[in-house]
Amino acid sequence: MGGFAASRILEVHGERMIKRTFNPGFRIGLHQKDLNLALQGARALGVALPGTANAAQLMQACAAQGWGQLDHSALVRALELLAAHEVTPQT
Repeated sequence: MGGFAASRILEVHGERMIKRTFNPGFRIGLHQKDLNLALQGARALGVALPGTANAAQLMQACAAQGWGQLDHSALVRALELLAAHEVTPQT
C-alpha cells in the first residue's frame, strides 16, 4: 500500500472485501447506471472505454447473482466466481 500505489479508497474497500462486509455505501445498482451512462456517451463520441466496459460486466455479473443492493466492494464476489477461489486474509 506504500508509494504511488497508496490509495485510501483501495485501503477501505480492500478491507471490506477481506472482511466480507458489503453493507451499501455506493450500491452496485447505482454503479451500473453510471457506468452505462459513461459507455453510452463514449459510444456517441466513438471512444473506446475498455476498462469501463469490463467494470460494467463485473457489475452485471453481481446484479445477476442478486447482489445489486450490496456495496460495490462486492465486485470481489464476481471475481471469485470467475477464479473459482475465495479471497482470504493473509496470515
